[in-house]
Amino acid sequence: MSSMIVPVIDVQNDNFKELWPAMVLAIKTSSFIALDTELSGLGSRKDLLAQCIEERYKAICNAARTRSILSLGIACFKKLPDKAPHTYLVQVYNLTLLCMQEYVIEPQSVQFLVQHGFDFNKQYAQGIPYCKGNDKGGDLQSQSMRALFLEVIQARKPLVLHNGLIDLVFLYQCFYAWLPDRLGTFTADLSEIFPAGIFDTKHAAEFEVRFMASYLEYAYKKCKRENFKSIEAGRPGPHLSLEFCNYTERLCTYIDFRQCTEGGEERETGEEGPPAICTRFSAYGWCPSGSQCTLSHNTDLIIEQDEQNKDRKRRRKNKRKFKAPQEVSRAPNEPDRVQHESSPPNKQLCVEDDKMQEDRGSVKETASADVVQIMKDALLAEEVERKDMSDEQVVEEAQGSNGTEDKCEPQVISGNGTGDQSDVVVPKGEKEGSKGKEQQKKAEGGTHRAGFDAFMTGYIFAYVTTLKAGAETDPSSGACLPDCLNKVYLSGKSVPLHIVKSSFSKSSKAHTLKMESVWGKI
Repeated sequence: MSSMIVPVIDVQNDNFKELWPAMVLAIKTSSFIALDTELSGLGSRKDLLAQCIEERYKAICNAARTRSILSLGIACFKKLPDKAPHTYLVQVYNLTLLCMQEYVIEPQSVQFLVQHGFDFNKQYAQGIPYCKGNDKGGDLQSQSMRALFLEVIQARKPLVLHNGLIDLVFLYQCFYAWLPDRLGTFTADLSEIFPAGIFDTKHAAEFEVRFMASYLEYAYKKCKRENFKSIEAGRPGPHLSLEFCNYTERLCTYIDFRQCTEGGEERETGEEGPPAICTRFSAYGWCPSGSQCTLSHNTDLIIEQDEQNKDRKRRRKNKRKFKAPQEVSRAPNEPDRVQHESSPPNKQLCVEDDKMQEDRGSVKETASADVVQIMKDALLAEEVERKDMSDEQVVEEAQGSNGTEDKCEPQVISGNGTGDQSDVVVPKGEKEGSKGKEQQKKAEGGTHRAGFDAFMTGYIFAYVTTLKAGAETDPSSGACLPDCLNKVYLSGKSVPLHIVKSSFSKSSKAHTLKMESVWGKI
């Protein structure tokens, strides 16, 4: 089984200016940009799932004004026109940040980040400084985080996020301007800030390709698995292929290299075969028992089981069709069962003999009160997925538990593992070094990092684009996935948040002034 090394460049205050030219070049020449954040907290968790979206927005705004972004992941995907269709050059950066204003940091966030390798000593010693709110004198003239975010805006590339509402609110408050009070004003501003469009890979995984689950690790590994299977089988359809840069010997000292296999991770096996899968983790990517859970949280095993169940259902359906003409009568509940198995895929979660089925955030009326509460906890966990704490920790906090889980390491992979690495313009004109030491270097720190999450987010988008778009479609045009354009996933809702400027909303004053200073009159 072949493997691929994925380099993620660690950026902090002592190398920020040195890496600035390479980052700006990657942003300007990209086809699309994927972002992810690590936060110091989110405040009241249950307010994030308020039924009223306006109230939900206010809760996130309150968190963004009182908390901060601790690290930012940037993954730049550049489509290579001289290569096979859907071949991308990928550059990934993990920026360690330090807010220079007072902010709240929650103990659960510290615990989770430390468990996943976040170095707070390095953050306070070498974090890239920034201030939240409106611009201050000289912010945009110097090499700063606010100026870097402006480069992202001026590049006018599609912006890709996963479950991205929280990310968008924090990015606006930390690097752009003071947040507007109304959601309609906020979406009006975003529609002008990112004219090429905003894409949410959680929405794409759930509504476009209709995966059985849509949490980040599941969606990423599902895309990786399907792409590899298609290549291995020699299918004629389009395939996603990634290439990475050859970095200089000096830049290699900043890089965290991650090795991954193309067919998935090693499977958990025992004398009695694969272990039983945790149904809660399988459905939502969290488990309140955390590391104490005796069932498997292996995402690759979960995907395999889902595929096997899907095949069994298809065989049963075909068998019933074959036997249908010979049947004299059918059981009263048989038509409903046939209709259910032909409906779009979704998971059933069994908890203490009660059955629960998720149907885009809604709960069946026949579910018990306990099952309804479990569903609410699941939606809450998904809403703060990959943020200041793991999904299962959020649920445990709401339930009065303090167990934690060590998540399996995100695996990162190229499309076919055979593409040559492409050169990159690097600062100071240094010569390229060999990759021997790079491939031997082990991953440092933890597994839950903004840079890797941004890469996984970008991979999902690139893969779905490969499936749905034509070979000549350029993702930078924003027309590659029209059904996902400017639609941000909303947990517990059957429709997404549309990033549009309505006739009833005006842009905020701070945004209008900033856009005029950057672009002139708009």
